[in-house]
Amino acid sequence: MSQKSTIFAAIMSTIIYPSPVFGPVHSRRLGISLGINLMPADGKVCTFNCIYCECGLNEDHRPTLPRPTREQVAERLEAKLQEMAAEGQLPDVLTFAGNGEPTCHPHFAEIIDDTIRLRDQYCPEAKVSVLSNATMIHRQAVHDALMRVDNNILKLDTVDPLYINKVDCPTGAYDVDAVIEGMKAFKGHVIVQTMFMKGEKEGRREGEKESVDNTGEEFVGPWLEAVKEIGPQQVMIYTIDRETPTKGLLKATQEQLDQIRDRVIAAGIPCTASY
Repeated sequence: MSQKSTIFAAIMSTIIYPSPVFGPVHSRRLGISLGINLMPADGKVCTFNCIYCECGLNEDHRPTLPRPTREQVAERLEAKLQEMAAEGQLPDVLTFAGNGEPTCHPHFAEIIDDTIRLRDQYCPEAKVSVLSNATMIHRQAVHDALMRVDNNILKLDTVDPLYINKVDCPTGAYDVDAVIEGMKAFKGHVIVQTMFMKGEKEGRREGEKESVDNTGEEFVGPWLEAVKEIGPQQVMIYTIDRETPTKGLLKATQEQLDQIRDRVIAAGIPCTASY
C-alpha cells in the first residue's frame, strides 16, 4: 500500500481527509505540506460544489461528525510538529485544506493565530498557507486572518458567471465581481489559483452535453484582465490531477497551461503551471 493510501481514507476514487491534521504529503505547488483540515473527518462541508473536486460532491459525503474545535486543532498540530521535529523532518508548509472551505470554520481567525504561534515555535522556516475558494473574504475577521498568513491562495477559475454556476456550483449567493473586489482589498497579499480543464458534463436535458473548457480566449482573456486588476503576488494555474466525481472532464494540455502561464508572466506577475 502506498504512503498516500495509508494517509487518506478513500471512498471509491474520492479522497476524504483525516481531521484536523493529515500528512505530511508532497504538494505539486507547495513542497512537503502538513495539512490542516477544519472540516469533519467523515464528510465534506463546502460553499462550492465543484464538479472536479477530489473530495467528491457535497451531497454524496454529508458528515455526521462535528468540525474539530479550536483546541483540538492546536493540540493535534502541536503533537504532530513535535513528532516531525523528533524525526528530523519538518514541513515546508502548513496548509489549510481538506474536506471543504476552511474559512467557514467559526473560529478560523483564532486557529490561524494558534497555527502561527506553533509554527514559530517548532518550524519557523515553514510557511502557513490557506487554500480557499474566496467565498468568505468579505468577512473582516477572515480577511484579517488571511493577511497574517504567508500564502493566501484564493480560487478564481473564471470571471464568467455561467461557467462558475456550471463548474464551481456555489451553494449560496456568489458575485464574482464582489469576489474580485475582495481580492483587490488584499493589496497584493494574495495568490490567485485557477483550474483550467477541457471536456464536457451532462447537461440539464437528457442526452445533452455542456462544455467545461475554459482554456479558450473567451475565458482566458477576461480572466487575465481580472488578474491584472487584482495584482497578486503570484498566480498558480493547474489542471485535473485525480479522478473527478463528474465524468467527461479532461486535463488541459501542458502546452495550453504553458501558454497561459507565459501570458501572466508577460503581464509582470509571477506564475507557475502544474500539469
